[in-house]
Amino acid sequence: MKIIAAKYIYKDSIYYEGMGVVFDKKIIKIGPLDTIQKEYPKVETTFYGGNSIIYPGFINAHTHLEFSANRAKLTFGSFIEWLYSVFAYREELIAALDRGLMQNGLDEMAKSGVTTIGAISSFGADMDVCKEAKQRIIYFNEVIGSNPATVDALFSDFNHRLNDSLALADDRFYPAVAIHAPYSVHPILIKAVLKLAKSKQLLTTAHFLESQAEKEWLQSNSGAFKELFEKYFNTTKAVNTIEGFLALFEQSPTLFTHATQANKEHFEYFNRYNHSVIHCPRSNRLLGCGRAKIEYANSLLLGTDGYSSNYSLSILEELKAALMLHHKANLKQLASKLIESVTTNASKALKLPIGEIKEGYFADFAIFKLAEDLKNSDKGTLALHTILDCQQTEATIVGGEII
Repeated sequence: MKIIAAKYIYKDSIYYEGMGVVFDKKIIKIGPLDTIQKEYPKVETTFYGGNSIIYPGFINAHTHLEFSANRAKLTFGSFIEWLYSVFAYREELIAALDRGLMQNGLDEMAKSGVTTIGAISSFGADMDVCKEAKQRIIYFNEVIGSNPATVDALFSDFNHRLNDSLALADDRFYPAVAIHAPYSVHPILIKAVLKLAKSKQLLTTAHFLESQAEKEWLQSNSGAFKELFEKYFNTTKAVNTIEGFLALFEQSPTLFTHATQANKEHFEYFNRYNHSVIHCPRSNRLLGCGRAKIEYANSLLLGTDGYSSNYSLSILEELKAALMLHHKANLKQLASKLIESVTTNASKALKLPIGEIKEGYFADFAIFKLAEDLKNSDKGTLALHTILDCQQTEATIVGGEII
């Protein structure tokens, strides 16, 4: 059992002063530090001092560890050019992948305060490293394939990978389901996967309207995707429409990633059916995808995406990028919303006892220290200066242990 304290503790989206937290693997009690110390006189207290803040561990809701070998192979600047480069170099990047590269990504996330990771797994190469990670992993087994003739084989492969991951499930490793995108997964396959996920009460996620090219293809079977699908898949028609794809998820609250081309009506649909949106601002900028209209989202989460479309996996860098991208938003309000996107919002969307400092929740914490010259600033700037000033944590704690 331990006690930690700091100048501020972030709880229920509020910065409290003079508080302490008692925990072992889970949080036992939160209250005024002097009261807690009297109640637990034999328990050692660690006080981080200065302008320190104890946050619940940050949650990176979307990344791809399997593409950790990319540094300069893939083409940035245009989604369609990037996608062609993925087809050209995919096998080379897979062959170059090793455990060390994926572990470096996990370590980088830990240094930025990430204690829970949404890992999208396309072929299971990251399963072992995710199972042995110090952080909690939501392991999204991904399904992809638009050819109706291969649906049964694709589902069989997906189900095999899912069952392998289910055999490893515990309170650090949570198997889940990912449907790649509306342009790349046949509706028959989507229905089968969603039915299975619902029966096993598994979280679901999907990429959605990441690019203008995707939107044109789904709306009118035209645009830059037309040439790509004719070349690689010998087809001239999308397997889903936007409306048809979304209708499949009405009974399955889902984490939709990117949504840069989603309009206000799409966000209203997300809100109506308790879906969430995972925002990946750096990936969206690097692939020329545009700005997601996050102001319409009731449930906003944040993700770094992977090295396939980013230059780092630091959630702090992602928070900074989001702060700059949405230049019309009120700065302090946006900063508070972004901190919620990696804590309380993610907690609710993922339906796990994480992302909040609450009794009975896992003792996962990200502890930061602000610059000394901010010691007299008002609490309304704490979220903003956490994002602007912090490069890494003072400590990242998972299950009560510093990682």
